[in-house]
Amino acid sequence: MAESICRTLRDGALEGELAPTLTITDSLTSPLASDVFSHLLLQLSSHLIASKSHSQFRSGIVIVALSRTPSSYAALFKTKGIHISSSNNNWIHILDCYTDPLGWKEKPRKSQNVTNPSHQVSLATTSYKTVKDLDKLFSVITELGRGLIGENKARFCVAIDSLSELLRHASLQSVAGLLSNLRSHDQISSIFGLLHSDLHEERAAAVLEYMSSMVASVAPLHHSAERGNLENSLSEQNFTKGRLNVRFKRRNGRVRVTCEEFKVEAGGISLTSVSSADGATVAGLLPKVQFNLQLSEKEKTDRAKVVLPFEHQGTGRPIQIYDGRRSLDDNSSEAAPISSGKKENSEMGEIIYFRDSDDEMPDSDEDPDDDLDI
Repeated sequence: MAESICRTLRDGALEGELAPTLTITDSLTSPLASDVFSHLLLQLSSHLIASKSHSQFRSGIVIVALSRTPSSYAALFKTKGIHISSSNNNWIHILDCYTDPLGWKEKPRKSQNVTNPSHQVSLATTSYKTVKDLDKLFSVITELGRGLIGENKARFCVAIDSLSELLRHASLQSVAGLLSNLRSHDQISSIFGLLHSDLHEERAAAVLEYMSSMVASVAPLHHSAERGNLENSLSEQNFTKGRLNVRFKRRNGRVRVTCEEFKVEAGGISLTSVSSADGATVAGLLPKVQFNLQLSEKEKTDRAKVVLPFEHQGTGRPIQIYDGRRSLDDNSSEAAPISSGKKENSEMGEIIYFRDSDDEMPDSDEDPDDDLDI
């Protein structure tokens, strides 16, 4: 499932479509969305580095850092062996909205390459000090992305490490407008962001999820504790293990729901597919219907025996089917029903039609509105 998410974010949208958008949500019961965000970021970064030598187009990632420092991303890449030096860092750029988001510091850092001596890694970083102005934020993101991809037809990905931080400084309408502008930009391939759903009203989470083509919800495991110390078991369950429920919205309007269990380890997270025994959990995420979509064998047999009124039975007798235009006066007997022409000794049913009265006019091809002065 995580591979499907990465593939969708990596491939982007087709020409004329909105960019795929992923919202990763969590809550206090299982605050592990940041680990899932880091996992996806590392997967996309590894793919970009591997494909740089095989592709003639440049692409990249713009990280909008709202809840983490640029140096923390340098450390994250180093743990996975992704060494970003000044010679090959033209595929990633960090927009630093963490250090001074409101411009309150006396000497804000100017746009420059920030080097962390402890990691000996150089990251292209731009400081941003007006987080409340989301229109300007959109312009800065697109400008940084153009600097990564150049003038070619390639597109770049946007990673927002905290949509919750944006909602602290701006209204829901402004944040939704920013996402809408990013999705419709022709040079942006995909977007993914993190949301702590229990910090906001249900309406805010519902709006952002509605705008997303993918929603990955981090939930705690519901397995019963097997250890003697229940408190330690619950702590390990909530902060080291979880369940990732992903909802995909396809282009044709259909929705696909998948589920995986994951565990946070020193080297990242490990994902495990839900076994068949846990299939009821996945089924519980799908909408319920009050009818059966499949037919039983008896129902299929009964349906095959039904004789349609306009079906030729091949009995050799002329077919007499009322076409809606003949009057009973045309028949040999006024009270004679219009028969479908089946044999009297047939075991199958027969459809019989009686006119209500002689005053009932037959159907006509004439326009019933001819007498109107239109």
